[in-house]
Amino acid sequence: MTGDFKKKSIRLSSAHLIPCSFLAAILCGTLLLMLPWATAQGEHTDFLTALFTATTSVCVTGLVVADTYSHWSLFGQIVILLLVQIGGLGIIAVTSLFLLWRGDKMSLGGRVLLKDALNLEQDVNPVRFLIRLFQGTILVEAAGAVLYTFAFVPEYGAGKGIWASIFNAVSAFCNAGMDVMGADSLAGWRENPLVMAVTMLLIVLGGLGYVVWFDLLKGVRSGISRRSTPVQMWKRLSEHTKLVLCMTVGLLAAGTVFFFLAEFHNPDTIGGMSLQDKLVNSLFQSVTLRTAGFTTIPQEKLTGLSCLAAYIFMFIGGSPIGTAGGVKTVTIFLVILNVVSYIRDQDETILFRRKISEEIMRKAAAVVFVGLATVFLLTMALMAVEHVELTDALYEVVSASATVGLTRGLTPSLNAYGRLVVILAMYLGRIGPISMAIFFTGRREKNHKITYADGKFYVG
Repeated sequence: MTGDFKKKSIRLSSAHLIPCSFLAAILCGTLLLMLPWATAQGEHTDFLTALFTATTSVCVTGLVVADTYSHWSLFGQIVILLLVQIGGLGIIAVTSLFLLWRGDKMSLGGRVLLKDALNLEQDVNPVRFLIRLFQGTILVEAAGAVLYTFAFVPEYGAGKGIWASIFNAVSAFCNAGMDVMGADSLAGWRENPLVMAVTMLLIVLGGLGYVVWFDLLKGVRSGISRRSTPVQMWKRLSEHTKLVLCMTVGLLAAGTVFFFLAEFHNPDTIGGMSLQDKLVNSLFQSVTLRTAGFTTIPQEKLTGLSCLAAYIFMFIGGSPIGTAGGVKTVTIFLVILNVVSYIRDQDETILFRRKISEEIMRKAAAVVFVGLATVFLLTMALMAVEHVELTDALYEVVSASATVGLTRGLTPSLNAYGRLVVILAMYLGRIGPISMAIFFTGRREKNHKITYADGKFYVG
């Protein structure tokens, strides 16, 4: 990188620049959405509504206080889609792509910043990874848009059908959950196997993480050239890929079975559907809770048991280095594994015959703890300013902080203070609450020169 960007990337640490870059994108989006030609009526949008919409777009959340399909003009919808795409890829990643496209060389400081933004290991070439990430994203989104046209063009006509296909493909892959078709999300398409399948596939692909993508492609190509069996291909995958795939399949299966049983007789959700549609919509609910935000059934009609499970699935979210939010599947598993290792009195934590470092375990515990603390405090704040029940407030905050985008009907009725609480939750959820903690505490410095005697503390 050259010029001012290079200087700033050296002076500012990634812990400061990454949160600021998201904030800058939100403010730019807010100003654009306040323009009169951004609305269908040609009128100015108030600052708080524009700020909320820009935040939910950049943070790829999907909660809206103004209907995307009716309030915003084509220009406004294009701005929202660009913000979703930028937010899904990451501000630093998009800026780096632009500079590379312009022909600028990336400095050492820029490479370090890009690695931190993408959460990459030190031995990964960030420029090569970024280019592959961009190519893969465009390819998957384009394929999704083409498949959507077979359903949307016959329904809406060529113009709106193609635009809805593009918008939905980007929104689904980036796990944003926004659409330009109607007020009920995908409720009108819950019996359409093509739309349901394409949406779920895009959500899962975005939530797996790019590292898993590339490792799987490498493993399949290598396996085909060596004529390996599926078992041999599996063994050659990295331990991270294996864990992500196991967690993803396990959580999706568990969520499907749970919601199928919990909502089976609920006439307001899946109770009146055929057996096949009950299974498909239960699977969709399990998938969309992984930070996607699309819905085929009214969330406010879910049973209390389903809401409790939804909190857990939303909080976990997707997998690292992808478009999904939440504390991530790997993080939760490592925290649980750490507890199991302690109970078993194991000196080391081993997974897939690989040792998990103490630093990674500490980071996982910190992410979960700070995430839970953020949800707790913001839920209290929302209940204080909105005077709503715990079930609805907690659902809103977990959904916002995990960048899910599902609501029990509370979002449109939020007052100014409630909107600010949810905006803060979405912002913290996208950059990570722990990143904001580091932002205010300053640069972390390790000091290995001083060793202290063990203290006596009693726990449990």
